[in-house]
Amino acid sequence: MINKGSLMVLFAGIAWGLSGVSGQYLMSHGVEVNLLTSLRLMISGTVLCVMAFMTQKEKMLRVLASPNILLNIFMFSILGLLMNQYTYMNAIKHTNAGTATVLQYLSPVLIMSVVAINEKRMPSVAEGLSIIFAILGTAVIATHGQLGSLAITPEGLVWGLISAITATLYVLMPARLIEKWGSLVVIGLAMIFSGSLFTVIVRPWRYHMDLTTGNSIALFGLIAIGTIFAYTFFLKGASLVGPVKGTLLAAVEPVASVLFAVVLLSEFFYPMDLIGMFFIMMAVLLISLRDFILLRRQKRLQDLS
Repeated sequence: MINKGSLMVLFAGIAWGLSGVSGQYLMSHGVEVNLLTSLRLMISGTVLCVMAFMTQKEKMLRVLASPNILLNIFMFSILGLLMNQYTYMNAIKHTNAGTATVLQYLSPVLIMSVVAINEKRMPSVAEGLSIIFAILGTAVIATHGQLGSLAITPEGLVWGLISAITATLYVLMPARLIEKWGSLVVIGLAMIFSGSLFTVIVRPWRYHMDLTTGNSIALFGLIAIGTIFAYTFFLKGASLVGPVKGTLLAAVEPVASVLFAVVLLSEFFYPMDLIGMFFIMMAVLLISLRDFILLRRQKRLQDLS
């Protein structure tokens, strides 16, 4: 039977999948990506900071009293969080939610490659296969097997690949900060910092958004369900099942994004798109399953000793 933690992580992954489709709907109805990015960061950041202050008041106050910690969070907020949000939304704008989400899911392969380089070792068999699957999947999505031409726009491919790189920074940059101060505090403040700076730069009040029923529902899906709900459910679920299993279960996100795009937006995917997505998901699952198996082995050895 699936336990509570697993269900929470699965729901979080599905909610993240819905956020991409919500963003695609809004942009297809004339809402500017700058406005969406600003709203998502500012509203979500405010809610998460309030939650952090209510549940982790001492940590929040200690962080706010330290200029060095705040500077580190600010650097992460720009290079990791803001860049990832902005590039991902632009990837959706130039492709679709399903394709953009799958391309962003190249990030675990990039993270694994960075770790292998830092440890000065060759990739294992599973890691090597994941790299091959990731490259093959990206090539199939981009070309549909016709290497002389692109099946998606060059802008969509570039934004998708950059979003994978920024997603890698999003995971690696705040690791020590999160370990010491907690995800809610770090991510909440990072959203406020990046959202404030982005708002000053792009001045989103210049853009117009009609608050129709459809736009309002999509905005709720993007911010409330796809960011606040998804993030808090993932944190709680991952704390119950462990980060490795949590990451493995959250890989339902691109699958959910594709299904939502087909059902809600009548998006059409060619067979070659699905084949490419399959290869990329195999790459992610190979890495996640490898980590899960290693963790289980370590636990058994500890139990025996």
